[in-house]
Amino acid sequence: MTNDSLEPALYLVPVPIGNRDDITLRALKTLQRADIIASEDTRTTGQLLALYSITAQRLQSYHDYNEAERASALVQAVQSGASVALVSEAGSPCISDPGYRIVQAAIKASIKITPLPGATALIPALSASGMAIHSFTFLGFPPQKKGRETFLNEALRHEETVVMYESSHRIVHLLEELRDLGAGKRRVCIARELTKMYEEFIRENLDDCLQRLAARPSQKGEFVIVLEGKGEHLIDNQGEEKARIRN
Repeated sequence: MTNDSLEPALYLVPVPIGNRDDITLRALKTLQRADIIASEDTRTTGQLLALYSITAQRLQSYHDYNEAERASALVQAVQSGASVALVSEAGSPCISDPGYRIVQAAIKASIKITPLPGATALIPALSASGMAIHSFTFLGFPPQKKGRETFLNEALRHEETVVMYESSHRIVHLLEELRDLGAGKRRVCIARELTKMYEEFIRENLDDCLQRLAARPSQKGEFVIVLEGKGEHLIDNQGEEKARIRN
């Protein structure tokens, strides 16, 4: 093994969610030295590699539709002495993105897995939300059809802060559903286009946030929803009621 080579292993490499300056030096070094780069979107990853003069010849596609097939091949590559870097289209692998199947396969094959810290939309949204984040539940994207109502009802039963992702063309519908399930007065922080030029935070109760978004002609970007938990909402309401009685 030379000084420029990586130990045979599966490397989970986060890439920026928007602002290209958010990539780490360690991530760049890993991408430069890996024998294979498995990517959810080879076009997006290819553009990122070109920005840092990293050859894209080692790129292989790895996404929801070929995950089972590619997982086995990538594990075999590591067993044969190769280093494999796994990247998502944006953010950290396996966080609401493909990747867990290859991690499962690597664990089963007793292959070394090296996760790198780095960009994700989840933590910046939480830290800037103003919500209680000593405890929280991350639910990812709600199901589009089957099990959606059950998913949302369960989300509203959590005592702690809840975090979800949603796309631009479903965000208003999601807020309408949460309102109809009784969450209209809960505090919510909607984080949009995180780390990008048009980054935006809307911090209001859900009813007001819905009204603001619904008044726009269209929605743009990816959304992170940070919703006040049932327990925090009850505490806030009790505090407001006590203050009203004192006054």
